Amino acid sequence: MKAETFSYLPQLDRLQVAKQIQYLLTEGLIPAIEYVREPNPNDHYWSMWKLPLFGARAADDVLAEIEACKTAHPDCVIKLIGYDRQRQTQPVSFVVHQP
Repeated sequence: MKAETFSYLPQLDRLQVAKQIQYLLTEGLIPAIEYVREPNPNDHYWSMWKLPLFGARAADDVLAEIEACKTAHPDCVIKLIGYDRQRQTQPVSFVVHQP
């Protein structure tokens, strides 16, 4: 499945995901985790894992939530989004887990 820019690259490892999360946090974006069992290019609405991580200050905080989501939903595709509250957009979005 090709869902976004990073999907054309090999799967990101934990360190590469952590670097992307750190960039997201450095830019002041709010991380949120979404998942879906059967992704569809026409389906723009995925289920959100908990609430957005407003209090996340480090990549490890976000990685821990991604792991919790993987444990709860191992058969789902999981993506991380970065929400910009100033512009009210999602400038960052990429898949972090595929079953």
